[in-house]
Amino acid sequence: MTLSTAGPLHTDRLHEIVDLLERHARVGETVAACAPGDQVAFSGVWGSLRAVLAAAAARRCPNVLMLLPQAADADIVAGDAIAFGIADSLALPLSVGNSGRHALVDGDLAERLQVLQKLRNRQPNDSTPLLVTAYIGGAIQLVPTPEQMEASSRTLAQGDVIEMDEVRRWLDDSGFVSTTAVQLPGEYATRGGLMDVYSVDQPHPLRIEWFGDEIESIRKFDLGSQRSIESIKEVEITAVGAAGQGTDDESHDHSGNPFELGPISDYLPDDTLVILVEPHDCKLSAASMLGRTEDHSHFTDFQTLLASMSHLKIVTASLLNEGAETTIDLQSTSADGFALALEETQTRIDTVAADHDILLVGDTPSDSGRLMELLSETEASRSGHIKPAVAQISGGFHLTAAKTLVLTGAELFHRSPVRRGKTRAPGKPITTSMQLEPGDLVVHLSHGIGLYRGLDHIEKNGQHVEHLVIEYEGGSKIYVPASRIGLIQRYVGGTKNRPKLAKVGGQSWVRQKKAAESAVTDMASELLELQAKRTGRQGIAFDPDHIWQQQFDASFPYQETPDQVTAIADCKDDMEKVKPMDRLICGDVGFGKTEVAMRAAFKAVTSGYQVAVLVPTTVLAEQHFHNFRNRMAEFPVRIEKLSRFCSPAEQRETLKDLKSGKVDIVVGTHRIAGKDIKFSNLGLVIIDEEQRFGVGIKERLKNKHSTVDVLTLSATPIPRTLHMALVGVRDISNLETPPAERRSVETVVTRWDDKLIRSAVVRELNRGGQIFMVHNRIGDMDAIAEKIRNIVPEIRIVIGHGQMGEGELEQVMVDFIEHKYDMLLATTIIESGLDIPNANTIFIDDADHYGLSDLHQLRGRVGRYKHQAFCYMMVAPHKHLSPEASKRLRAIEEFSQMGAGFAISMRDLEIRGAGNLLGSQQSGHIAAIGYEMYCQLLEDAVRQMQNLPPALSADVDIDLPVEAYLAPEYVPDLRHKIDLYRRIAKIENADEIALIREELLDRFGPLPDAASRMLELAELRLDAAAWQIASITSDARFIVLNYTQRRRVEFLAKQSPYPVRIVDSRRAYIPLRPQKKPGTATPPPKNYSDIDIDDPSGAGFVKLARGVLGNNAG
Repeated sequence: MTLSTAGPLHTDRLHEIVDLLERHARVGETVAACAPGDQVAFSGVWGSLRAVLAAAAARRCPNVLMLLPQAADADIVAGDAIAFGIADSLALPLSVGNSGRHALVDGDLAERLQVLQKLRNRQPNDSTPLLVTAYIGGAIQLVPTPEQMEASSRTLAQGDVIEMDEVRRWLDDSGFVSTTAVQLPGEYATRGGLMDVYSVDQPHPLRIEWFGDEIESIRKFDLGSQRSIESIKEVEITAVGAAGQGTDDESHDHSGNPFELGPISDYLPDDTLVILVEPHDCKLSAASMLGRTEDHSHFTDFQTLLASMSHLKIVTASLLNEGAETTIDLQSTSADGFALALEETQTRIDTVAADHDILLVGDTPSDSGRLMELLSETEASRSGHIKPAVAQISGGFHLTAAKTLVLTGAELFHRSPVRRGKTRAPGKPITTSMQLEPGDLVVHLSHGIGLYRGLDHIEKNGQHVEHLVIEYEGGSKIYVPASRIGLIQRYVGGTKNRPKLAKVGGQSWVRQKKAAESAVTDMASELLELQAKRTGRQGIAFDPDHIWQQQFDASFPYQETPDQVTAIADCKDDMEKVKPMDRLICGDVGFGKTEVAMRAAFKAVTSGYQVAVLVPTTVLAEQHFHNFRNRMAEFPVRIEKLSRFCSPAEQRETLKDLKSGKVDIVVGTHRIAGKDIKFSNLGLVIIDEEQRFGVGIKERLKNKHSTVDVLTLSATPIPRTLHMALVGVRDISNLETPPAERRSVETVVTRWDDKLIRSAVVRELNRGGQIFMVHNRIGDMDAIAEKIRNIVPEIRIVIGHGQMGEGELEQVMVDFIEHKYDMLLATTIIESGLDIPNANTIFIDDADHYGLSDLHQLRGRVGRYKHQAFCYMMVAPHKHLSPEASKRLRAIEEFSQMGAGFAISMRDLEIRGAGNLLGSQQSGHIAAIGYEMYCQLLEDAVRQMQNLPPALSADVDIDLPVEAYLAPEYVPDLRHKIDLYRRIAKIENADEIALIREELLDRFGPLPDAASRMLELAELRLDAAAWQIASITSDARFIVLNYTQRRRVEFLAKQSPYPVRIVDSRRAYIPLRPQKKPGTATPPPKNYSDIDIDDPSGAGFVKLARGVLGNNAG
């Protein structure tokens, strides 16, 4: 059979591979003819051929279960099968339970339940192919019986008539926890006619809206933004207890009765075909897992599982012939024989092409095109024997009988296949929203540092207004209306000593502000002077994007975050200018800084220049070296490394080739900045983890190569407030959006506990994963290793630390990456940049010795793949912790979400980030007036130095007798309420008001009058700012406008439908009631007919003020 010659990117060609297999191996015919109990085997099955086999079998037996010996294989085969035509392809993972602490369920468990629901709802005559791939460890794990699932699930549909209270009672009985705001699976929250539910088997939480007793709508919503993202007609909600896989508590219903569990076979339709891959390995893998597991109550064994499937067709698939009664040989060989040097590969391809079809499969159209270009000089290409295809498969194969060769980038570029998890919703950009708890320090712009004591409703002139209560020295309190929350900033000072509370009416706050203003003015002047010097230098203008650059960018196997797209564009724009680039890329752990650097490096190389990548540790140098090589493997880019991992001979060779221009990119430690390093044509220096280098080495590099572009990467996030303050002075790109595929890391603080360690290690081993153990004392590492071996005798441990000899640490890391060991016991050398997707559990010994940011960085080493990751921060059994250490550990444990982890780390990172950028001499001023106030003063000083007008502010002081607040029954969660008040106070345009109104309606339901008036006051504030009104107050007869520009107010008075009296150079008056001229019988102006000033809510005041100010400011 000859492959289709349709268009250049014909994706059906992979489906034709399935046709070929059917023609030459009769897969479909064989599985259709076999009966339960028959011994049928397929040999020559390996790599992505497992998915081809499943796809061919599914044409005759649409329900297929494939059992695999390794955990990672289930995801790989499920992904490959989609490319070969099985759109409905699901992986059944092993559920590892949770850490035994605050998490309700884990993501793997949710995926298991989704698979069960899919199978339970499968229609008997559905001929659409369905493939479930299962790691044998997940397959022998028992599941709730179908009857139990039926009893533990409830379907809700749009249009159903059911009382909300009845659903609430069912949720309570089913193990859900009632909360003010949903954050975790197994929680629900109610607000008026809205109910948010996070079912354990749903990828997104749900928002159900009632109208009376009828369900009006059901919407999925985003956990980060709390906004609806998709409407659905119906949903099936599963009881939390039905998930019961891990602990005894989770395996019982609300009455304490155990859930009924059974084998996965209970869910399989009678016409299911079971494909057992490498049966001997599956048997050993299942036995090994059971041997490590103390509690077998949630498991069956391998033979019992097969016995439960005896009524189904079972076939085996192996690399070798296992001697079954009927064996079908797929007649295939590995494509690894084509993973040679390029010239050898081209020759080999020409040899087989005489009587073969060759299919080149790229992940993307660009990738496929690049593969074709690479082989364009072969005779096979010129004669049309090579065809391109676009799909994501893990590797190639050679069907010898079918005379077909399938090759991918894995073979041609020696590239490791990318491990892809399930696609999840995009991450939410991180903001530094003010989260206040009573007792927190705050800064009032006028009164200074005080203590936030909470929210209080105060009745004033018959109206209820919500206030923030701030306490000062001597117990004095001030009450700030919620609408004026913009006056309050969370205090972050970066000092261990608690600052003294200000005295209301005292002068110390005024002095501190003046001192800080003077300091930031001097610093702004220095920054602008430095920028002017940079601008005056002539550097390199790199070429516009080459076609290779476009192909390189397109071959990125993930979806870029919006922040990455912006940062990449900014870098390229800088590089194409003559002015030398000096850009800082800031972003949290795993947010994609390295990809930005790779794009910049590739641009430099394609423009004919060399690149130096400076990293702080040998381990990170090794990681970057392999990552850069892997990422650029398909292009003629030579990448070398310089570190103590390199022998003297290797270093001499690299230095010689750098000087001659043969090396394009060099990755290394401080060795790169050595005096003996000579480049042929250096164009770009990339400094990674810049906060870990001294100023000296950075300045030495910049001075030595003063005209080259410099790109600096920092894992210390720069808060948006500082970023905005430095706009125009320092080029900064902030990566604030976490990648979609990353899960948060479940974090537990605990004493050293042998039982807990064994449980966590066994759980990771059972799912085929690996473990980090961080222990920072080299002297007793061997003793710790022996201790762990006593706890888990079957574990394979390797030790790594910075004092190892040349090449020894490198070999340790390579062996661990290649999974020759289960645990890496190491010092904090693993803190930076190490990326091992298979490692998803980390123990940090003596966690109380580390700073918050160090813990945050270490935790970031896990959770880099789709599986739930765990971090155990351990302290010695009887050690007394200082209050500071306790606070750090509590904070890191509590905030483990991707975004929330960033937010809590700001307590430590904000100030460290400011010190890096601004210099330590500024830290005293930050401590005195607080971080936000400091940034505000800095922004003002920078704008003044640049002769720019002050930033436009809609900050208008409005003090009108109006009831405007978010009632506790409308927004019950205080954190959300403070955040909303803050955002409403910072509104800068009408579009933002519309968005917040829409958000309130979506999240909390129809707006009460008091909430609507909050937004009306925001509109009034914008109107007043446009007319340059500084404040709006009232007395018994008038609304009083305090203005700054008389001419504008005179214009306002002329066009106002209501009378406006200008009484002096600062004030104008709007009468509350119509004014009659003395001695006349003129009726009141009709415009006042719909103004009810006596309305106790104060709505008339807002309406009258908006009636005057709501015209265009022109």
